[in-house]
Order: sequence, then structure tokens, then C-alpha cells
Amino acid sequence: MTPGDEGEWRRLDRRTSLVTAAVLCGVAAGAGVPVTAGLAGSRPLWQALAWVLAGALLLIGGGTAAEHVRVRHTRYRIGSDQVELHSGLLLLKRRSLARERIRSVDLTANPLQRVLGLVKVRIGTGESTGGGESTLEFEFVTRTEGERLRRELLTRPSAPEAVPDRDGTLAVLDPRWIRYAPVSFVTGLLGGAAAGAVMQVSEWFGVQSEVIDWIGDRFQDVSLPWMIVDLALLATLAGALGSLGLWVEMWWNHRLEREPGGTLRVRRGLFSTRSVTLEEERLRGVELVEPLGVRLAGAARVDAVASGLAEDDEKHTDLKTLLPAAPRAVAVRIAAEVLREPVSPFSVPLTPHPRAARARRLRRALAAVLLPAAVLALLGALLTPVLLYVAAGWTLVLSPLAVALALDAYRSLGHALGGACLVTRSGTARRATVALQRSGIIGWTVKQSFFQRRAGLLTLTATTAAGERAYDVLDADASEGLVFAAEAVPGLLAPFLETAGTAGTEERARIVAVPGTAEARSTEG
Repeated sequence: MTPGDEGEWRRLDRRTSLVTAAVLCGVAAGAGVPVTAGLAGSRPLWQALAWVLAGALLLIGGGTAAEHVRVRHTRYRIGSDQVELHSGLLLLKRRSLARERIRSVDLTANPLQRVLGLVKVRIGTGESTGGGESTLEFEFVTRTEGERLRRELLTRPSAPEAVPDRDGTLAVLDPRWIRYAPVSFVTGLLGGAAAGAVMQVSEWFGVQSEVIDWIGDRFQDVSLPWMIVDLALLATLAGALGSLGLWVEMWWNHRLEREPGGTLRVRRGLFSTRSVTLEEERLRGVELVEPLGVRLAGAARVDAVASGLAEDDEKHTDLKTLLPAAPRAVAVRIAAEVLREPVSPFSVPLTPHPRAARARRLRRALAAVLLPAAVLALLGALLTPVLLYVAAGWTLVLSPLAVALALDAYRSLGHALGGACLVTRSGTARRATVALQRSGIIGWTVKQSFFQRRAGLLTLTATTAAGERAYDVLDADASEGLVFAAEAVPGLLAPFLETAGTAGTEERARIVAVPGTAEARSTEG
């Protein structure tokens, strides 16, 4: 059969064994140095080196041979109805995926694989099975073969005709966007990790006390509060440098493209490259994500709300990102182009939520500060007055911060209908604005707690078959929220609603159901 014939069995590339051999060489070298040093203490150096070299050769040779056997006994076939993967020598595995269920084909390659011209192909259905049965991985094939598999598996006979003037490149990385990397939450995490790594490594070598003494000598003329501030700044600087390096590795050479046949493709990566392809017919909306630091810098990133983006694997949660943190105006424009909307749904004015929603957030924020303060004060009255000062400082410092965050969370609330999309926004530390295609909403869940009923509020949850599966309109006015939901998907809530209103007055609605939680679902999808 020729290479393009349907149903032909194919094998992984033989150079896969070279990848394994190179990795094992690195492992042997990394482990060999400390092992040699340890053995040299009780025997001659040449003998220690001989033992280590023998072990390294056994590790490299045995691992490479085992990988060669795996490659020789692994084969795959692309049929008209399904993709099959057969592997194993003693324990045979036969796995297959129906082609109609395939939603994504991702290509990844680290620097070593790129040198050898190889890629790992990950074929996914986007379903959560818990056992990894919704994905197939080919490790490794040539880049040409990987591209062929991607095009072949994502080609649909019924793919919608693409709009010619919107095909091609939608976004290309601007190197100036790197300025948003240090203001992300990753900076603090990396800074803390760097400080912890210094202490952990020093403990391994038994010099942790010397490191602490050295730090103390550097700050012997500095007061304790300023020493803490200086160390925090150093950790932040280390975290900022780490976040810059991580950003470059993840997003360098980023391109967002719309390909003929109705697919979106994201390519990115400096050392380890990744190519993610998404069918537009599986796209149900986009999400504008604005973490607090990024939002203060006037930026946002764009995530896809779609099925088939490896929801079953936490290692691949970044696959949904279409655009890294960029100026908000750029993100809004790219989101509109992704949705093929002439006017961006994110430019539609949002309906503000009632003041009762603000009161709920203020009460929660103050309770989170005052309850621990009350416990500290009680313990201080019973045990030591020091805790009373701690409680007072806790309250004075955190109360204004809690109030500010609560007010910001209230200002972030909003919802609207923008063209073919439903738009909802919430959050403060991570503000997210979702533009969800109204045709993709398959159900509404109406929730109203006891306190929400007293305040005249409710929470609406739009259910869809993509992304996080459910998107909330938090603490909306009870009547206005129901009217909004009914307008968003006409007919879906009609059997559950009772409307009242006259000409010239505002239309009002109430749910006809048992108080608490009501749910309406479409029979489609």
C-alpha cells in the first residue's frame, strides 16, 4: 500500500529510541556524580568510577533496548471510522477512538525531539473518563507525519465554509507583552518557591544554619521589619525573573490562525513547541480573563470556551488559552474575530446588579476579617494580652483591604446580551468575562438561598456542553434576572415563568417552581 492509503498500519519513528537513550544519559550523568563521590570515600577512585560506569551502561543499554522493543511492537492505523493503536509485547493493548468523537490533535516537541525532527501527537475527545481512555498518544512520529495526522483527523466533510476575509493569521505575539509577565500571580509563587528551594538545598548539604547566619550577618544593622521587607523584595525579584523566563518559554513565536475548513490553530513555544488545533464548530464562546495584577496593568488574556480541550488532564489546562496577556483592547478585538462577530460582545454595556449584592459581599469580607479577630481577642483575654494587640493589628490592616476587594467584586458584577452571545462578568482577584453563544446554552439552573430571597436576588447558571460546563450570573435581581434568562434563550424558561406588567411599566417575572432551586434544560445537545 502507498503511504496515503486508508487503513494502512504505521509504526512509530525508530529515532524514538535515541530520545530515550539521550534522556537516560542525562539521568546517569546526574546521578553518577554524587554516587561516585559517595563510593570514593571507602574505595579507590578508579574502582568507584568503574562501578558507576558499569551501572550507567546497564541503565542506558537496558532502557534503550526496552524502548526499542516498545517501538517495534507499537503500531497505529487511521481508518475511515476510527483510529487504532496497538502496543505491548507480553501485555497486549488494543485501543481505538471513533473519528467522529475526535475534537483535538495537539503536537508537542521538546528541544531534543526538535533536533531529531520528532513530535508527540496527542489525539483527544475532550471527554472526562478518569482513566485516560479519551486520548491516544503517539510517541514519537516525524513532524511531517504529525502534520498529516492533524490535517486528516480534523478534516470534516461537513465543515462550514470559512469566511475568506477572516481566514489566516488572527494574532501574532508582540514581544512588548512580556511586561505583563511579572504582574501575574506566578511571580509570587516562583518567589516563594525560590526561597524554599534555597533553604531545602542548604538542608540537604547540612549548611542551613550557615546560610541563616550569613543572611543574619548581611542584615545585622537593619531592624527586623526592614529585613523582612528586604527579603520579600529579593524573593519578588527572583519570582519576576522566573516569570519572565517562563513567559518566554511558553509564548515565544505565538501565532493564532484560522485555517480553511473551520479550525483555529495556536502555535507557541521557544524550546518546547506546541501546536493546538480546535474545531470552530466546537467553540461555544470565549472568556476574557483579567487577574488582578494584569487587570491593573490594563491587560487581559483570551481563553476558548469549547469542548475537546483535554478537560480530563490537569497537565493540559493551558490548551484553552488563545491569546496570552495582551492590552485589553487587543484582547477584545481578537475575541470578536474568533467569534466571527462584527462587534465585540465585550464592548456591550453590562447591566449592574442591585445594591443588595454589594451588601452581601461587604458582609462576607468583613466576616472573614472580624471572626478570626474575635477568636484572637478571646484567646488574648484568657491567655495573654499579646494576642489582643495581634487582633487589633489584624483588624486595622485587613479591614480596609477586605472592604476594597468587596467593593471591587461588586463593581465587577454584570451581565448583558451582546448580539448572538450572553455576557456575564464576576470576580476580583481573577475577574472573568464570558461571552457564551446563546445557541450553545442547553439549560438554566435558578438558585436562590434563604438570604437571597430576603434580598430579592438569585443566581442564574447557564449550562453548556463546553468549557467549565456552567457559567453563573451571580446575585442578579430576581425579576430582572429571570427576564434576562428568558430573552437569552427564548422558550427554554417559558414553562417555568409567570410574567406581569402593563404598557409603560417594567416587565417582571417570577419562577413557577418550589422555592430553592429550579432547573430547565433543553432537549437538544
